[in-house]
Amino acid sequence: MLQLRPMKLISKVFFVVLLLALPLFSYVHAETTDERETRLKAELAQVEKEQAETEKILAETQNQSASIQRDILILTTKIKAAQLNIKAKNILIESLGKDINKKQAKIEDLEGHISRGKETLAQIMRKTNEADSYSFAEFILSRESLSNAFLDIDNFESVQESLKETFENIRDDKQQTETEKSTLSTRKNQETDARAVILAEQKSIEANEKEKKRLLAISKGNEVAYSQELAAKRAKAAQIRAALFSLRDATAIPFEVALKYANEASKATGIRPAFILGIFAQESSLDASDSTFGKQVGSCYLTDPKTGAGASVKSGNTFPNVMKPTRDVEPFLSITKALGLDYTKTLVSCPQSVGWGGAMGPAQFIPSTWVLYEAGIKRALGITTPNPWNPEHAFVAASLLLIDNGALAGSFTSEKNAACKYYSGSSCLAASYANAYGTSVMAKAEMIQRTMIDPLQGI
Repeated sequence: MLQLRPMKLISKVFFVVLLLALPLFSYVHAETTDERETRLKAELAQVEKEQAETEKILAETQNQSASIQRDILILTTKIKAAQLNIKAKNILIESLGKDINKKQAKIEDLEGHISRGKETLAQIMRKTNEADSYSFAEFILSRESLSNAFLDIDNFESVQESLKETFENIRDDKQQTETEKSTLSTRKNQETDARAVILAEQKSIEANEKEKKRLLAISKGNEVAYSQELAAKRAKAAQIRAALFSLRDATAIPFEVALKYANEASKATGIRPAFILGIFAQESSLDASDSTFGKQVGSCYLTDPKTGAGASVKSGNTFPNVMKPTRDVEPFLSITKALGLDYTKTLVSCPQSVGWGGAMGPAQFIPSTWVLYEAGIKRALGITTPNPWNPEHAFVAASLLLIDNGALAGSFTSEKNAACKYYSGSSCLAASYANAYGTSVMAKAEMIQRTMIDPLQGI
């Protein structure tokens, strides 16, 4: 019997295995929408389970006595938590991606329907106008026979019915298009929010990895080195607490006090403290880099309640439009009277290049807006007379307005839009200056959270 060489035997065996495997290869198919959704839900559920476990470990670790091992474990857990959050947001982005593409395709399809409908409508209307240009007698006499005339009348009625149907179709398509565009905008905002979280978490991981590496190096020494490290952290925390937080038309206060007011406002309204502080940091910015937001205009006094004219506190320059007399003068006089203030010596904002000035205190509310929120301020703080120039009162007032502006959702886009509305009354897309303001507020909020609030945790 002829014997096969080992190499030939291996080749034949491989060939047989390959043939057997072919049906398996041919079975591979593209993932369906339902399969993708099922997979993503399962992946997200697993991530959320791990997140819950990580949060539990972090809470338990933070309650332990201070030691270098505890601090390293906290950093390790925070890094894992950030990584899990990034994973969750990437799952969300993947889920949103195809949905966004489908919505865009649907909108394009609907817009095509509308365009074709308009063309059909134009044709039908031309036919209708042609028919309307004839009198009934002319119409009858122009036809070869009476039967043809009546046939054309039936056709004309069909044209009118088609006209009505086309109108209805275009209307329905327009309504559906608006709905799809609204949904698409929501999906895009969700994607933007997810990417903003990923960016923030990446920064957090980078900072925590750096800190962990430094602590590991210290741990190779002794507890004396750690004691020195702990003392340095406490000194830095004390420095942060004592740092002055500037406020528009009010005396600067220690950051510890500003954070206390922000926490109080957050407890009463649900707006996060860093975002509240970001608004006030922006409103109080007087450096040249923020001149685009009109904060270089300085402060004024109202001198003529009848016309709304006033003068600059520093330069003495007069302005005819310090305060709008038909809108703000009366509530301004009422506010200052209730507080026992001389309105001629009470600071308000000078006008910008266009419009009116008259904004009051750290929150920069115009008088007519301030009175709308007085009842809410009273309830939140348990006071009888809200004061626009009192930082604590101003923090609550700003938070209440931010709620009305949609910031309570807590996402990046909702907060940024709320900031834009705070400044301009419109969303960030309305004008470039509004968007620039919102961008600056979010940058300040992130900086305050990372460099001032976070370092105080656990100290």
